[in-house]
Amino acid sequence: MRLFLKILIYTALFSVLHFGYELTGWDFLKIFCGTDESVFEHIKMGFWAYLFTSIIEFFTLKNKRNFWSSRLFSTSLVPWFVAIVWYMVAAIFGKVEVVWIELTWAFAVVIISGLFAKVVERELETLKISRAFKTVIAVLVVVSVIFFVRFSFAKPWIDVFVDPYTL
Repeated sequence: MRLFLKILIYTALFSVLHFGYELTGWDFLKIFCGTDESVFEHIKMGFWAYLFTSIIEFFTLKNKRNFWSSRLFSTSLVPWFVAIVWYMVAAIFGKVEVVWIELTWAFAVVIISGLFAKVVERELETLKISRAFKTVIAVLVVVSVIFFVRFSFAKPWIDVFVDPYTL
């Protein structure tokens, strides 16, 4: 799948997941969709949106060398790309008070995280991936799924899970 198309699909899926639960209220969507504006909910949406985009991509590619290893590894990294890129504005400028700037930056973060993930994928596709690395990837994905599913229903007290609007 071409880079532009993949980023477009990832951004669209991220947006759908951002509003999916809010628009429907369907409890089963809590696993995939954002339920508030916390960092946790955004990294969760990034994980699922990128995974779903990669599944779509699988059916469009002819060359599938290291496909799942590269896609699952990048999927496990996307949430952390979202978090660290998002906080760069705060690190440089402090709190953003203008809503349109914050929303523009939010879309930029999704696009940047997708671009970073795609670069990782392209590199991994060219490598011989060992069984040990594939095992690490599998563990990261399983732990990520447990993390995102479990804390979608009962968030711990840790600050990354706090909705900033409740502070």
